[in-house]
Amino acid sequence: MTPVKRSAAKAAAPAKKTSILAADPCTIVIFGASGDLSRRKLVPALYGLAAQNCLARRFAIIGFARTPMTDEAFQASAVDSVKKFADAGTAQQEADCKEFAKALAYVAGEYHRAEAFEKLKHRLEELDRVHKLEGNRLFYLATPPDVYPLIIEQLEKAGLAQHSNGKSWVRVIIEKPYGRDLASAKKLNQTVLKVFEESQV
Repeated sequence: MTPVKRSAAKAAAPAKKTSILAADPCTIVIFGASGDLSRRKLVPALYGLAAQNCLARRFAIIGFARTPMTDEAFQASAVDSVKKFADAGTAQQEADCKEFAKALAYVAGEYHRAEAFEKLKHRLEELDRVHKLEGNRLFYLATPPDVYPLIIEQLEKAGLAQHSNGKSWVRVIIEKPYGRDLASAKKLNQTVLKVFEESQV
């Protein structure tokens, strides 16, 4: 598996002046990667960002879910998702879809099992070494809301909520709905902020 690379022609083109800073290399972890939100929205959106050069030049995406699946099966599913659900204005060349899919990996596991998150941790470390992703991680919680506290707890136990080198960044995105009502939203907020700094969320 290799991160998506821009073509030599694009790399050689004169850079346009922009106030937008280049994105940091990173790994994006999608929890709930076998679900509808990931298939219909997240994966096609990430492909669109990559196609428009809005992702880092070096990145990887790890799908995490309960459903057993190989890297290759997840990659094939991603290509199918892009073809079916990507924005109509985004070019969807077969070669580009397959190149994007090379950046994808998959980890199967139960959200309450510590060993599943240890497996995820090892996969993250592997991708960091191989593709020089500098330890930056973005965790996207695209699961049912009742699973959010389990994921947050296991990320903390596995030492993934903060990077040990003190330099790399870690961020978490929590999909709506954020709690069922005000009371459950406050409770979830307390759970999140016990593990993550407010600036990470």
